[in-house]
Amino acid sequence: MGLNNQWMQRDLAVLWHPCTQMKDHEQLPLIPIKRGEGVWLEDFEGKRYLDAVSSWWVNVFGHANPRINQRIKDQVDQLEHVILAGFSHQPVIELSERLVKMTPEGLTRCFYADNGSSCIEVALKMSFHYWLNRGQPNKKRFVTLTNSYHGETMAAMSVGDVPLFTETYKALLLDTIKVPSPDCYLRPEGMSWEEHSRTMFAAMEQTLAEHHDTVAAVIVEPLIQGAGGMRMYHPVYLKLLREACDRYGVHLIHDEIAVGFGRTGTMFACEQAGIRPDFLCLSKALTGGYLPLAACVTTEDVYSAFYDDYPTLRAFLHSHSYTGNPLACAAALATLDIFEEDNVIENNKALAQRMASATAHLADHPNVSEVRQTGMVLAIEMVKDKATKDAYPWQERRGLKVFQHALERGALLRPLGSVVYFLPPYVITPEQIDFLAEVASEGIDIATRDSVSVSVPKDFHPGFRDPG
Repeated sequence: MGLNNQWMQRDLAVLWHPCTQMKDHEQLPLIPIKRGEGVWLEDFEGKRYLDAVSSWWVNVFGHANPRINQRIKDQVDQLEHVILAGFSHQPVIELSERLVKMTPEGLTRCFYADNGSSCIEVALKMSFHYWLNRGQPNKKRFVTLTNSYHGETMAAMSVGDVPLFTETYKALLLDTIKVPSPDCYLRPEGMSWEEHSRTMFAAMEQTLAEHHDTVAAVIVEPLIQGAGGMRMYHPVYLKLLREACDRYGVHLIHDEIAVGFGRTGTMFACEQAGIRPDFLCLSKALTGGYLPLAACVTTEDVYSAFYDDYPTLRAFLHSHSYTGNPLACAAALATLDIFEEDNVIENNKALAQRMASATAHLADHPNVSEVRQTGMVLAIEMVKDKATKDAYPWQERRGLKVFQHALERGALLRPLGSVVYFLPPYVITPEQIDFLAEVASEGIDIATRDSVSVSVPKDFHPGFRDPG
C-alpha cells in the first residue's frame, strides 16, 4: 500500500469532508497533501498539482510564502491570542488602520469575525440592529439577487439562492426578497454587458420602491457571482444600486469575501463602480490563504448608532472566541505588504491577459457557450447545445470528468457544475497559465465527447450540481 493510500484510508476512517458526498470516495481517490510551495501542492508520493482554484479562492501569493511565513513565526513568539473584548494588540490595530486607509473613503470601522459566513452574519445583524437603534424596527428584511451565494450559516444561506446549498434547509431560513440577477450570461444576443446590467436593474428599482419601508439592506456579490457558476455583470449595476439605496434609505452590503483583494482586477470590486457600500465584507485572501479571519468594514454612521450608555442596551453584543486573532492579523499584514511592495494589481493585468489569450480558442468549441472573464477570474461554460445554451443535466456531472482529467495531468481544477474556471494564485507564471489552458481544453473535450445516461433518485432536488 502506497503512502497516499495509507493516509487516505486513515482519513476515511475518521473524517467527514466539507461539500462532499462521502460515498464518491469509494471510486474517487482522496488526495492527501504533504506540502505546498508557490502554486504547487505535493502529495505523499511526490506528485504535484497546480492549485488553479487557490485552495477554495483563498491563496493569493502561493503556498509556504516566505514573507508571510516569517511574519507568522515572529508573531507566534510574541502573542498567539488574546480576548478582544476589553483588550487589544498591535497586529489588529495596525491591520484595522490599513484596511480603513485602503478601502473606499467613509469606511472607518473594522469588526472582526472568523470566516466569510460569520462576516455576512455580522453585516446582516448590524444592519437590522442599526435600524432598531434608530427607531425603525420594521426594517428587518433583506434583498438579494437570484443565483447568489453568501455562505452556509443560517442567515447567510437565507440571502443566498443556489439550490444546492439552500434547498434542503429552506424551512429554517429567513424570508428574504429575491431580485433577478444582472448575470450577463443571460443577456439577449447582441446586447452589451452594460446595457443588460442597466436593463436588469429595473427589477431592483421596483423592489426597493415597493418594499423599502421594511428593508434593512440589499446584499450583493459585486461583479462576480462565485458559487453560482462564476456568473458576471457590469459595474454600472453597482452604481445604480448605490444611488437607489441612498434614495430609499436602505443599506448596501458588498460581499467581497471571494472577489476582494485583486480578484476582479482592482483591489476591491466596488472601486470599478466608484462607490462605497455601507458594509464591506472581507475574508479569504485577507490572510493570503493562511488563517481564518474576516473583517466587516463599515461607516461612522453605523458605528454611532450603537455608541451609547450601557443601560440603553444598544451595544452590538456579537462575538467570536478568536476575533482578531494576532497570528491571523500578522498573516494579513504580511499579505498587504506584498500587495504594496510588489505592484501586484498592475502586474496581474498581464497575467489576466495571458489567461484570456490562452483560452480564447475555447470560444469556438462546439460545447462551450461562453468564455468570460473579470480580472483574475476566468470561467468556461460547457453546454449540451451551443446555439440554445441548453445546459447539460446536472446529474451527468460533466465537470467531474474535467476534475479527474486535471488531477491525472497534475492540476487542481474543481469545476462548479459544468463551469470550468481559473482562479489561481497571483504568483502563477504565463507558462503555467498555458499549461492550465491545455489541461482544461483536454478535459472539456473528454467531458463533452460522450452521451451519459444516469438514473436519479426521486427525492433529489432540481438544480443540484457538483459544488466547487
